[in-house]
Amino acid sequence: MKIRILFYLIGLFLMGFGVTLTIKADLGAGAWDALNVGLSNVVGLTVGSWVIIIGVILIFINALIVRGKPKLLAVVTILLIGFSVDFWLIVVMNNVHLSTLLLQVISLIAGIILIAIGVAMYLQTKFPANPIDQLMISLHERFQLNFMIAKTIGEVTALILAFILQGPIGVGTIIITFLIGPMIQWINKPMTKRYELLLKR
Repeated sequence: MKIRILFYLIGLFLMGFGVTLTIKADLGAGAWDALNVGLSNVVGLTVGSWVIIIGVILIFINALIVRGKPKLLAVVTILLIGFSVDFWLIVVMNNVHLSTLLLQVISLIAGIILIAIGVAMYLQTKFPANPIDQLMISLHERFQLNFMIAKTIGEVTALILAFILQGPIGVGTIIITFLIGPMIQWINKPMTKRYELLLKR
């Protein structure tokens, strides 16, 4: 049980840090994060607050897709992610400004890798998924799509909404949109083996 909780918390912690790095790279945030930043700029509230609000909305959308009951325990997950994003973005890296293109690219790549590792880690635990990742799982279960395609569908949908709200969209957004799905797919298998090995100890 300790390993399970540890994977869950570390995964969400890494995910929040990864999101912050992609935003700070200022090359274009991931589609969902660009949407949250756009909402924060247009409506107000913190980026983490919009992570939570959008997450609650997606909980009910996911229930409709799989024709089941809303997974309300997922609120715990999005609360942790929302607080994690605000912690990294406001408390730790508020005054961090990347002065060169090289640093921006490094921040973007590191952010993508950390998000993928974080997602792959906490999904192993079978605790309620982040509603964005649950959207990927719901599409996978309902339409038998692999994770790569299911994740990309969600990312493109968010990208359109982020564009409408004038969120921070750029070349980084396109890279994240089409790379995050394959990256999760690639990391998921070895992460599963590692998790199962740790549980047997």
